[in-house]
Amino acid sequence: MDQKFPPQHQDTQPGLQQEMRPRPVSIRCDYCGSGKLRDKVAIVTGGDSGIGRAVAHHFAREGADVVVGYLEEDEDAEETRRLVEAEGHGCRLVRGDLGDPAMCETVVETALDAFGRIDVLVNNGAEQHEVDGLEDLTPEQWERTFRTNIHAYFYLTRAALRHMREGASIINTTSVNAYKGNAHLIDYSATKGAIVAFTRSIALSLAERRIRANGVAPGPVWTPLIPASFDDQHVTGFGGQVPMDRAGQPAEIAPCYVFLASADSSYFTGQVLHPNGGYIING
Repeated sequence: MDQKFPPQHQDTQPGLQQEMRPRPVSIRCDYCGSGKLRDKVAIVTGGDSGIGRAVAHHFAREGADVVVGYLEEDEDAEETRRLVEAEGHGCRLVRGDLGDPAMCETVVETALDAFGRIDVLVNNGAEQHEVDGLEDLTPEQWERTFRTNIHAYFYLTRAALRHMREGASIINTTSVNAYKGNAHLIDYSATKGAIVAFTRSIALSLAERRIRANGVAPGPVWTPLIPASFDDQHVTGFGGQVPMDRAGQPAEIAPCYVFLASADSSYFTGQVLHPNGGYIING
């Protein structure tokens, strides 16, 4: 796979997949589902595009119905719904800001009204903003990034847990930046570190209930957040910093979520998987 991308930039976050060149790969054409999530119901946030869309598509191919939470990218979200329904499974879309606890309650109510249960929760929505240094990071941006990237995870997990039973799975998207830091994504990296600690803590708290909580920490992945975050020059070389010398595709990340959502990972909790192109992670 060529790691170079044509110059491009989007002015608003979290970005639109329909405007990307090339479009991210959501699922491999040779990916064969085997019923790992048959009759399950999953909530996936940030499911309109990028990793979230790929997760929703993989879950559907494995047998799950899906509720997709997204901010305002209606056309992208409708494409995710089309992909899920093409696999023969139900999909409901919930539009709104999950930094609002009331919206998280709406997502949960939608899942229960449509499908009657919640088996898997994937907290994945995020935003990031590049800065030159700490002095350029405003209190307003700091608070907004935390509201989107970690407060929403808390609100939605808290709302969903009342309806999750033994065997359920929570999967939180963190980042390689939680482990290595990033000089220009300070608030984003801080939230991703918080997600790791949140995941490990709720895993301990839910162990007696036999509800598992794990995380996925992707490296550079070709999603709408990239052209929405960086300038043309950064985008063209995106992914070149990892040992594999390329960005990952969402289709290469989503199988981690299938594994963590399914019974294949029944002895995993409080753990983080690292599909990151070759970074060596300690901690």
